[in-house]
Amino acid sequence: MGFINPAPVPFDVEEWREKPHLERVKPLAQDWAANGFGTPYAIHVLYILKLIAFSFGAIAVIGATTTGLGGISNFGDWWTEPIVFQKLVVWMILWEMIGLGSSSMPLSFRFLPPIGCILAWVRPGTIRLPPWPDKVPLTAGNRRTPIDVLLYLGVLGLAFALLLSDGTATSAISFSGEEATAGRLDTTLIAVLLGVWVALGLRDKVSYLCGRPEIYGLLLVVFLFPITNFVIASQLVLIAIWFGAATSKLNHHFSSVVAVMVSNTPWNRSKTIKKQLYRNWPEDLRASKKATYFAHLGTIIEFGLPLLLLVTQGGTLGTFAVIGMVIFHIHITSTFPLAVPLEWNLFMIFGTLVLFGQYGDVAWSTLDSAPLLAIILFSGVGVMLYGNFRPDQVSFLPSMRYYAGNWATSQWLFRRDTNAEEKFEAKVKKSSPIVYNQLEKLYDADSAEIFLTKALAFRAMHPHGRALNGLLPHAAVGGEVEDYKVREGEFLTGATVGWNFGDGHFHNQQLLEAVQEQCQFEEGELRIICLESQPIHIQRQQYRIYDAKTGLIETGYVEVKDMIERQPWLDLNYEFPVHVTSGGQAPAAAASPRTAAPA
Repeated sequence: MGFINPAPVPFDVEEWREKPHLERVKPLAQDWAANGFGTPYAIHVLYILKLIAFSFGAIAVIGATTTGLGGISNFGDWWTEPIVFQKLVVWMILWEMIGLGSSSMPLSFRFLPPIGCILAWVRPGTIRLPPWPDKVPLTAGNRRTPIDVLLYLGVLGLAFALLLSDGTATSAISFSGEEATAGRLDTTLIAVLLGVWVALGLRDKVSYLCGRPEIYGLLLVVFLFPITNFVIASQLVLIAIWFGAATSKLNHHFSSVVAVMVSNTPWNRSKTIKKQLYRNWPEDLRASKKATYFAHLGTIIEFGLPLLLLVTQGGTLGTFAVIGMVIFHIHITSTFPLAVPLEWNLFMIFGTLVLFGQYGDVAWSTLDSAPLLAIILFSGVGVMLYGNFRPDQVSFLPSMRYYAGNWATSQWLFRRDTNAEEKFEAKVKKSSPIVYNQLEKLYDADSAEIFLTKALAFRAMHPHGRALNGLLPHAAVGGEVEDYKVREGEFLTGATVGWNFGDGHFHNQQLLEAVQEQCQFEEGELRIICLESQPIHIQRQQYRIYDAKTGLIETGYVEVKDMIERQPWLDLNYEFPVHVTSGGQAPAAAASPRTAAPA
């Protein structure tokens, strides 16, 4: 790859364009294994500059607005004050909900414009997705109103007020022999912020989850309680995040995640090492034993080191665990994973250093609020566990399946001969053009199609992506996949609802219904496949197929063992065991998938 231009593709574009769908996916999956996405290094430099702005901006603003702290030059004198961590939480909420954090810029397929969030959520008429429109009064509908805009701006305004406020006076309290003198955030203002944030979430789950309530919202709840609880309660929140993320990786998906992510790591330029992550590159792209070893090692670290932090309360072993977790998050940051939650990793590093490094020896007895402990256990443990047993009912964010590979996903099929994708672009009120049009403006039509197909190849390199490929003939009218443009639902979400972070519940039938209301597609023009996450105790994933006009047309399930045994391109014949439980059409074209259509 170059510094400015993407890496060239290893095939003739004219020939590639004329091939059937799976034959277009195959060389791009093979190329990803050896070269990653092919992102220009200049893009990584932009992300590094963003991280620098994030870090120094936080230090400068927090220091300048809080009496008793100071500037960047003497950051080392005041970084452990409790109010610094509290304000950093608020800074994170603002950074994420404005759109500057995760899922911003090109590694999230955001090009022109490079962010979403605020561009969508201050515009009445854009799509919103209420979580329980038929159960919670005054939340029905799928179009943003001035009330929704005011709620969103209210969250931002209250967060800005907290960030810029001085610490409220509190009796001096000592943590680890150091007296906290700069005060704490105002609890009344925190409570109001939480209330407005919840009200926003009842009307739009996307903007609510964007602020990461399972992390920063729970920490704000901690800050409502007496300051004596601050250290241990905050430690427990971080422990819950690590344990939850590790628990979600106890599956057959995570080995593929490691292989695909390391293949895309910018500092790993060794094709030999990358190829060793697969059983027999280029024809067998199932995760190798080496990738599985690294996956297990990462899970052991994510369980083991936080456990040490929990039980040692400082000392040599505690220091070892702190260093280990800092390296753990530095490594994740260095891989520049898609969806790019880079700032979150920096936050976790800072939280580790403050809560377990500086205050690692604070006594457990300082957590003296039983209600607070119950809230942490319910939100950080109970919701996570329930979400892993019932992934259909809980977002993968509070379920903490961030990089587990076990994600709800979707693929959208736009009929070619009716220009369904062009109708979608023209009629849906969005915060940005669809990704194809963004890329076509930057490069050309062929490059745009290659980029989007490489996104499908990325998906197919994970076990659930192979199931999605196997379901394509079930979704296409008459099983004729080549009659459709296949698009990754994840990247349609960024344009339509303002934020995407790997949550398939953002682009399932609820979004389809909102789109249909504006587009009025005819039967067969737009079909979507929704594949739900695997419950932790059941080795299968449920799927549903919808037509934009007629609704649900097929349900069933696929077995995880069948996913992990197959190649991303399904041997170019769409053969995949599918267990239909209702509806369905005979996928006749699966027997003749090589009927080609122009890309």
